[in-house]
Amino acid sequence: MAKLPRLKAQEAEKLLLKAGFKMVRSKGSHRIYRKGERRIIVPFHTSKTLHPKIVKQILKSIND
Repeated sequence: MAKLPRLKAQEAEKLLLKAGFKMVRSKGSHRIYRKGERRIIVPFHTSKTLHPKIVKQILKSIND
């Protein structure tokens, strides 16, 4: 199994927007994106790398 890429919040946001997701709202440091019935929440800390489980969730949502 290949390793997941290490993404920062800005990179994940670019991938989601390019895949057709729209930012619905933000609350604190979390941004909520939606495309149809799919919803994904991304913790938005500019200097930190996202947890691999969140990266996996983002990539799965984009590929579905």
